[in-house]
Amino acid sequence: MSIFKIHHITKYEYDRPIKESVSEIKVYPSNIPTQQVMDLSLSITNDPEVLVFTDYWGNKTGNFNLLTPHKELIIESKLLIQTIQSTIGDLPIMPIDSTVFDQQNLSLLQYTRYGTIVAKSFLAETILELYDASKSVADIAFSCSSFIYNNFTYIKGITTIETTVDEIIEHRSGVCQDFAHVLLALLRSMKIPSRYVSGYICPNKNGMRGEGATHAWVEFFIPEYGWVGLDPTNNVWVENRHIKLAVGRDFADCTPVKGTFKGPAKQSLSVYVSVGYEDGMIFEEVNKVQLEMSSFSKDELLIDNFDAQQQ
Repeated sequence: MSIFKIHHITKYEYDRPIKESVSEIKVYPSNIPTQQVMDLSLSITNDPEVLVFTDYWGNKTGNFNLLTPHKELIIESKLLIQTIQSTIGDLPIMPIDSTVFDQQNLSLLQYTRYGTIVAKSFLAETILELYDASKSVADIAFSCSSFIYNNFTYIKGITTIETTVDEIIEHRSGVCQDFAHVLLALLRSMKIPSRYVSGYICPNKNGMRGEGATHAWVEFFIPEYGWVGLDPTNNVWVENRHIKLAVGRDFADCTPVKGTFKGPAKQSLSVYVSVGYEDGMIFEEVNKVQLEMSSFSKDELLIDNFDAQQQ
Protein backbone atom coordinates (compact mmCIF):
# COMPACT_ATOMS: atom_id res chain seq x y z
CA MET A 1 0.00 0.00 0.00
CA SER A 2 1.12 3.56 -0.74
CA ILE A 3 -0.19 6.92 0.42
CA PHE A 4 -0.02 9.98 -1.83
CA LYS A 5 -0.73 13.66 -1.26
CA ILE A 6 -2.06 15.30 -4.41
CA HIS A 7 -2.46 19.07 -4.72
CA HIS A 8 -4.33 20.28 -7.83
CA ILE A 9 -4.96 23.98 -8.61
CA THR A 10 -6.79 25.23 -11.70
CA LYS A 11 -6.65 29.02 -12.07
CA TYR A 12 -8.49 31.15 -14.61
CA GLU A 13 -7.64 34.85 -14.88
CA TYR A 14 -9.57 37.45 -16.90
CA ASP A 15 -8.42 40.87 -18.14
CA ARG A 16 -11.73 42.42 -17.03
CA PRO A 17 -14.54 41.32 -14.72
CA ILE A 18 -16.83 38.66 -16.12
CA LYS A 19 -20.48 38.64 -15.12
CA GLU A 20 -21.06 34.99 -14.50
CA SER A 21 -19.29 31.64 -14.77
CA VAL A 22 -20.73 28.14 -14.68
CA SER A 23 -18.35 25.24 -14.11
CA GLU A 24 -18.32 21.46 -13.91
CA ILE A 25 -15.66 19.60 -11.95
CA LYS A 26 -14.64 15.96 -11.90
CA VAL A 27 -11.89 15.95 -9.29
CA TYR A 28 -13.41 13.32 -7.00
CA PRO A 29 -11.46 10.04 -7.09
CA SER A 30 -13.42 7.00 -8.20
CA ASN A 31 -14.65 4.62 -5.52
CA ILE A 32 -12.87 1.43 -6.53
CA PRO A 33 -11.14 -1.36 -4.55
CA THR A 34 -7.62 -0.28 -5.56
CA GLN A 35 -7.82 3.22 -4.08
CA GLN A 36 -9.20 4.62 -0.82
CA VAL A 37 -9.73 8.33 -0.20
CA MET A 38 -8.45 9.28 3.24
CA ASP A 39 -9.15 13.01 2.94
CA LEU A 40 -10.33 15.42 0.26
CA SER A 41 -10.73 19.18 0.64
CA LEU A 42 -12.04 21.44 -2.10
CA SER A 43 -11.68 25.23 -2.20
CA ILE A 44 -13.32 27.44 -4.85
CA THR A 45 -13.29 31.22 -5.29
CA ASN A 46 -16.15 32.86 -3.35
CA ASP A 47 -17.05 29.50 -1.81
CA PRO A 48 -20.09 28.69 -4.01
CA GLU A 49 -22.52 25.89 -3.28
CA VAL A 50 -21.52 22.81 -5.28
CA LEU A 51 -24.25 20.52 -6.57
CA VAL A 52 -22.85 16.99 -6.56
CA PHE A 53 -24.35 14.21 -8.68
CA THR A 54 -23.39 11.05 -10.57
CA ASP A 55 -23.19 11.41 -14.35
CA TYR A 56 -24.09 8.90 -17.05
CA TRP A 57 -20.70 7.20 -16.85
CA GLY A 58 -20.83 6.83 -13.06
CA ASN A 59 -18.49 9.73 -12.30
CA LYS A 60 -18.99 11.85 -9.20
CA THR A 61 -19.46 15.33 -10.61
CA GLY A 62 -19.87 18.82 -9.18
CA ASN A 63 -21.59 21.85 -10.72
CA PHE A 64 -21.40 25.42 -9.43
CA ASN A 65 -21.70 29.00 -10.65
CA LEU A 66 -20.36 32.39 -9.62
CA LEU A 67 -22.97 35.10 -10.17
CA THR A 68 -21.04 38.14 -8.98
CA PRO A 69 -18.44 39.84 -11.24
CA HIS A 70 -14.96 38.37 -10.81
CA LYS A 71 -11.54 38.54 -12.48
CA GLU A 72 -10.27 35.14 -11.41
CA LEU A 73 -11.55 31.69 -10.62
CA ILE A 74 -9.42 29.30 -8.58
CA ILE A 75 -10.40 25.67 -8.00
CA GLU A 76 -8.11 23.91 -5.54
CA SER A 77 -8.27 20.33 -4.34
CA LYS A 78 -6.08 18.64 -1.75
CA LEU A 79 -6.25 14.88 -1.75
CA LEU A 80 -4.81 12.26 0.58
CA ILE A 81 -5.29 8.85 -0.96
CA GLN A 82 -4.12 5.31 -0.32
CA THR A 83 -3.57 2.91 -3.17
CA ILE A 84 -3.78 -0.81 -2.57
CA GLN A 85 -1.25 -3.09 -4.21
CA SER A 86 -2.80 -5.02 -7.03
CA THR A 87 -1.60 -6.91 -10.06
CA ILE A 88 -3.30 -7.68 -13.31
CA GLY A 89 -2.51 -11.38 -13.03
CA ASP A 90 -3.72 -13.79 -15.67
CA LEU A 91 -6.34 -12.18 -17.87
CA PRO A 92 -8.91 -14.53 -19.40
CA ILE A 93 -8.13 -15.87 -22.83
CA MET A 94 -11.27 -14.40 -24.31
CA PRO A 95 -11.41 -14.37 -28.13
CA ILE A 96 -12.11 -10.97 -29.57
CA ASP A 97 -15.36 -11.97 -31.30
CA SER A 98 -16.98 -13.03 -28.01
CA THR A 99 -17.47 -9.49 -26.68
CA VAL A 100 -20.97 -8.91 -25.33
CA PHE A 101 -22.38 -5.44 -25.94
CA ASP A 102 -24.83 -3.60 -23.74
CA GLN A 103 -26.20 -0.13 -24.47
CA GLN A 104 -23.36 1.68 -22.73
CA ASN A 105 -20.67 -0.46 -24.31
CA LEU A 106 -22.13 0.17 -27.75
CA SER A 107 -21.64 3.90 -27.26
CA LEU A 108 -18.00 3.15 -26.45
CA LEU A 109 -17.54 1.72 -29.94
CA GLN A 110 -18.42 5.03 -31.62
CA TYR A 111 -15.90 7.58 -32.77
CA THR A 112 -16.08 11.00 -31.13
CA ARG A 113 -14.83 14.40 -32.21
CA TYR A 114 -11.34 13.30 -31.15
CA GLY A 115 -11.57 10.14 -33.18
CA THR A 116 -13.29 10.97 -36.47
CA ILE A 117 -10.74 9.28 -38.62
CA VAL A 118 -9.87 10.67 -42.03
CA ALA A 119 -6.55 8.82 -42.06
CA LYS A 120 -8.28 5.49 -42.59
CA SER A 121 -5.21 4.01 -44.22
CA PHE A 122 -3.33 4.25 -40.91
CA LEU A 123 -6.03 2.30 -39.10
CA ALA A 124 -6.32 -0.28 -41.86
CA GLU A 125 -2.57 -0.86 -42.05
CA THR A 126 -2.11 -0.98 -38.28
CA ILE A 127 -5.03 -3.34 -37.73
CA LEU A 128 -3.74 -5.61 -40.49
CA GLU A 129 -0.42 -5.75 -38.66
CA LEU A 130 -1.77 -6.23 -35.13
CA TYR A 131 -5.08 -8.06 -35.42
CA ASP A 132 -5.11 -11.80 -34.96
CA ALA A 133 -8.43 -13.54 -34.35
CA SER A 134 -6.67 -16.32 -32.44
CA LYS A 135 -5.34 -13.86 -29.85
CA SER A 136 -7.16 -12.78 -26.73
CA VAL A 137 -8.70 -9.34 -26.29
CA ALA A 138 -6.00 -8.49 -23.74
CA ASP A 139 -3.14 -9.54 -26.05
CA ILE A 140 -4.45 -7.47 -28.93
CA ALA A 141 -5.04 -4.44 -26.69
CA PHE A 142 -1.49 -4.60 -25.35
CA SER A 143 -0.13 -4.97 -28.89
CA CYS A 144 -1.91 -1.73 -29.81
CA SER A 145 -0.45 0.00 -26.75
CA SER A 146 3.05 -1.21 -27.61
CA PHE A 147 2.67 -0.01 -31.19
CA ILE A 148 1.81 3.52 -29.99
CA TYR A 149 4.61 3.51 -27.43
CA ASN A 150 7.20 2.46 -30.00
CA ASN A 151 6.03 4.59 -32.93
CA PHE A 152 4.87 7.86 -31.34
CA THR A 153 7.12 10.38 -29.61
CA TYR A 154 6.23 11.90 -26.24
CA ILE A 155 6.53 15.68 -26.71
CA LYS A 156 4.80 18.34 -24.64
CA GLY A 157 3.36 21.44 -26.26
CA ILE A 158 2.90 20.10 -29.78
CA THR A 159 -0.83 19.39 -29.34
CA THR A 160 -3.82 20.96 -27.57
CA ILE A 161 -7.12 19.76 -26.15
CA GLU A 162 -8.66 20.24 -29.61
CA THR A 163 -6.10 18.12 -31.50
CA THR A 164 -7.79 15.37 -33.49
CA VAL A 165 -6.62 11.81 -33.95
CA ASP A 166 -5.87 12.61 -37.60
CA GLU A 167 -3.47 15.35 -36.53
CA ILE A 168 -1.80 13.14 -33.89
CA ILE A 169 -1.29 10.42 -36.49
CA GLU A 170 0.13 12.94 -38.95
CA HIS A 171 2.95 14.14 -36.70
CA ARG A 172 3.27 10.90 -34.65
CA SER A 173 3.78 12.72 -31.37
CA GLY A 174 1.93 14.19 -28.40
CA VAL A 175 1.19 13.52 -24.73
CA CYS A 176 -0.88 11.04 -22.75
CA GLN A 177 -4.21 12.50 -23.84
CA ASP A 178 -3.24 12.07 -27.50
CA PHE A 179 -1.95 8.53 -27.07
CA ALA A 180 -5.15 7.56 -25.24
CA HIS A 181 -7.25 8.88 -28.12
CA VAL A 182 -5.20 6.95 -30.69
CA LEU A 183 -5.50 3.75 -28.66
CA LEU A 184 -9.26 4.27 -28.38
CA ALA A 185 -9.50 4.63 -32.16
CA LEU A 186 -7.59 1.39 -32.72
CA LEU A 187 -9.53 -0.63 -30.15
CA ARG A 188 -12.91 0.63 -31.29
CA SER A 189 -12.01 -0.15 -34.91
CA MET A 190 -11.53 -3.75 -33.74
CA LYS A 191 -14.93 -3.65 -31.98
CA ILE A 192 -13.44 -3.66 -28.49
CA PRO A 193 -15.44 -1.38 -26.14
CA SER A 194 -13.00 1.07 -24.61
CA ARG A 195 -13.16 4.27 -22.62
CA TYR A 196 -10.97 7.25 -21.77
CA VAL A 197 -9.77 7.59 -18.16
CA SER A 198 -8.57 10.78 -16.49
CA GLY A 199 -6.61 10.93 -13.27
CA TYR A 200 -3.08 11.26 -11.93
CA ILE A 201 0.04 9.19 -12.27
CA CYS A 202 2.07 8.91 -9.08
CA PRO A 203 5.85 8.79 -8.64
CA ASN A 204 7.72 5.70 -9.66
CA LYS A 205 11.38 5.20 -8.79
CA ASN A 206 12.10 4.07 -12.32
CA GLY A 207 10.48 7.16 -13.81
CA MET A 208 7.33 7.34 -15.91
CA ARG A 209 6.10 9.79 -18.50
CA GLY A 210 3.57 12.24 -17.10
CA GLU A 211 4.54 11.91 -13.44
CA GLY A 212 3.25 14.60 -11.10
CA ALA A 213 0.56 15.80 -13.52
CA THR A 214 -2.96 15.04 -14.60
CA HIS A 215 -2.78 11.92 -16.72
CA ALA A 216 -4.88 9.88 -19.13
CA TRP A 217 -5.09 6.24 -20.10
CA VAL A 218 -7.59 3.73 -21.47
CA GLU A 219 -9.79 0.96 -20.11
CA PHE A 220 -11.07 -1.81 -22.37
CA PHE A 221 -13.77 -4.36 -21.61
CA ILE A 222 -13.31 -8.13 -21.31
CA PRO A 223 -16.53 -10.14 -21.01
CA GLU A 224 -16.99 -11.96 -17.68
CA TYR A 225 -13.97 -10.10 -16.32
CA GLY A 226 -14.63 -6.37 -16.51
CA TRP A 227 -12.68 -3.24 -17.32
CA VAL A 228 -8.89 -3.41 -17.62
CA GLY A 229 -6.64 -0.32 -17.54
CA LEU A 230 -3.83 0.17 -20.06
CA ASP A 231 -1.49 3.17 -20.19
CA PRO A 232 -0.09 3.60 -23.74
CA THR A 233 2.08 6.56 -22.70
CA ASN A 234 4.17 4.21 -20.56
CA ASN A 235 3.07 0.91 -22.16
CA VAL A 236 2.07 -0.61 -18.82
CA TRP A 237 -0.98 -2.18 -17.28
CA VAL A 238 -2.68 0.17 -14.82
CA GLU A 239 -2.10 -0.96 -11.26
CA ASN A 240 -1.55 1.05 -8.09
CA ARG A 241 0.41 4.02 -9.48
CA HIS A 242 -2.57 5.48 -11.28
CA ILE A 243 -5.24 7.48 -9.40
CA LYS A 244 -8.53 7.30 -11.27
CA LEU A 245 -10.86 10.31 -11.35
CA ALA A 246 -13.37 9.83 -14.18
CA VAL A 247 -14.19 7.86 -17.35
CA GLY A 248 -15.95 8.65 -20.60
CA ARG A 249 -15.83 8.44 -24.38
CA ASP A 250 -12.95 10.90 -24.61
CA PHE A 251 -11.30 13.86 -22.88
CA ALA A 252 -14.40 16.05 -23.15
CA ASP A 253 -16.47 13.59 -21.08
CA CYS A 254 -14.14 13.55 -18.09
CA THR A 255 -11.94 16.65 -18.10
CA PRO A 256 -11.26 17.68 -14.47
CA VAL A 257 -12.62 21.23 -14.96
CA LYS A 258 -14.71 22.80 -17.71
CA GLY A 259 -17.31 25.51 -17.97
CA THR A 260 -18.66 28.68 -19.51
CA PHE A 261 -18.52 32.37 -18.64
CA LYS A 262 -20.28 35.56 -19.74
CA GLY A 263 -18.34 38.61 -20.83
CA PRO A 264 -16.05 39.92 -23.63
CA ALA A 265 -12.92 39.11 -21.65
CA LYS A 266 -9.59 37.54 -22.50
CA GLN A 267 -8.72 34.66 -20.23
CA SER A 268 -5.59 32.78 -19.27
CA LEU A 269 -5.37 29.39 -17.64
CA SER A 270 -2.72 27.79 -15.47
CA VAL A 271 -2.80 24.37 -13.81
CA TYR A 272 -0.56 23.25 -10.97
CA VAL A 273 -0.34 19.63 -9.82
CA SER A 274 1.97 18.16 -7.22
CA VAL A 275 2.14 14.53 -6.13
CA GLY A 276 3.87 13.82 -2.82
CA TYR A 277 5.22 10.40 -1.97
CA GLU A 278 5.54 8.87 1.49
CA ASP A 279 9.30 9.48 1.64
CA GLY A 280 8.79 13.22 1.10
CA MET A 281 9.66 13.29 -2.60
CA ILE A 282 7.40 15.64 -4.57
CA PHE A 283 6.74 15.69 -8.30
CA GLU A 284 5.37 18.99 -9.63
CA GLU A 285 3.95 20.14 -12.93
CA VAL A 286 2.85 23.66 -13.94
CA ASN A 287 0.99 23.98 -17.22
CA LYS A 288 0.19 27.45 -18.53
CA VAL A 289 -2.29 27.74 -21.38
CA GLN A 290 -3.31 30.97 -23.05
CA LEU A 291 -7.00 31.02 -23.94
CA GLU A 292 -7.51 34.44 -25.46
CA MET A 293 -10.68 35.86 -26.97
CA SER A 294 -10.81 39.05 -29.02
CA SER A 295 -12.93 41.97 -27.79
CA PHE A 296 -16.51 42.08 -29.04
CA SER A 297 -19.11 44.82 -29.08
CA LYS A 298 -21.78 42.65 -27.47
CA ASP A 299 -22.14 43.05 -23.73
CA GLU A 300 -22.53 39.36 -23.02
CA LEU A 301 -20.81 36.39 -24.57
CA LEU A 302 -20.78 32.75 -23.61
CA ILE A 303 -17.20 31.48 -23.72
CA ASP A 304 -16.24 27.88 -23.04
CA ASN A 305 -13.23 27.08 -20.90
CA PHE A 306 -11.52 23.77 -20.24
CA ASP A 307 -8.86 22.55 -17.89
CA ALA A 308 -5.40 22.19 -19.41
CA GLN A 309 -4.42 19.26 -21.56
CA GLN A 310 -3.56 16.12 -19.68
CA GLN A 311 0.13 15.28 -19.84
